[in-house]
Amino acid sequence: MTDAIPIAVPRKGRPLEAVLDRVAAEADAEGVADEIVSTLRYEKAVTKGDQTPDRDAYERLADYSDLSDPARPDFTLLRDDRAGKPRRIVFDSVTVPAGGVDLRLVGREEPFRALRKHDFALGFDSADLVLEEVVELRPDPLTRIADVNARIDPHDTDVRVVAGMGDTVYHTLMATPETLPQGSSPSRKFLRDYEGELCISPRYERLVEAVLGTRNAETLAFTYPDEDEEEEAAIAATGAGVYLTVTGSTAREHGLVVGEELFPSETVLMENYEESGPTAERVKELFARAETETEMAIY
Repeated sequence: MTDAIPIAVPRKGRPLEAVLDRVAAEADAEGVADEIVSTLRYEKAVTKGDQTPDRDAYERLADYSDLSDPARPDFTLLRDDRAGKPRRIVFDSVTVPAGGVDLRLVGREEPFRALRKHDFALGFDSADLVLEEVVELRPDPLTRIADVNARIDPHDTDVRVVAGMGDTVYHTLMATPETLPQGSSPSRKFLRDYEGELCISPRYERLVEAVLGTRNAETLAFTYPDEDEEEEAAIAATGAGVYLTVTGSTAREHGLVVGEELFPSETVLMENYEESGPTAERVKELFARAETETEMAIY
């Protein structure tokens, strides 16, 4: 009999796609993964007004989901956080066999917090949330995901990072040329002598303090983009800031100098070791073995 294990995953977005890519590679489940991704991308376009469906949300939901077969993906309907609280179809669950284990992927709004509450032994979420919620702030900067576990207080949570999915983008420091001393670039060295405002996303205060180090953050005053204001535009108006970037092209269009990559943002497999067991160990080995070009070095 095949062992089964529930695994918390995000309901939508880049982290879920990273998990599905890895699961598809390990479980020969490209068709199921593609179905989930294409459905969610279409529904995102509907929510943003870029697509006009010919059926209402309940009819589409009934068409997408098949409750009689756990190997078929199931979806659910939630209220989105956007203005007006539109309804949005998101991922709910699917069962995929891999390595002698049935992986029951279960959608959660906050997988990391579900693990912290001991609802799951394993789950996937952005490493950013671990930094924002549980890592210890120290004078020296945190520069690698592989060092995150060493900064988690064991009295605070039983969750630890196991492996990365390789979908890396970076929290990047950027500034206007007028803010920078002549001949310098945005870097931690620049921040050591910088006193002033630093524009960041409002949910990332602790993350930025962790990756800069409290010693560098002492002279900074965090500011945030206004509602509906583009982050790069807000950073340009402030003079300096930190934002997630892939190519930095939009930042340059706003006249910003793209500088040091402060910390990688990556989807990670996490474990609540108090809930773990032999089946969870097999799943951990499955994903750690598949690790390729990632910022992780846990094992």
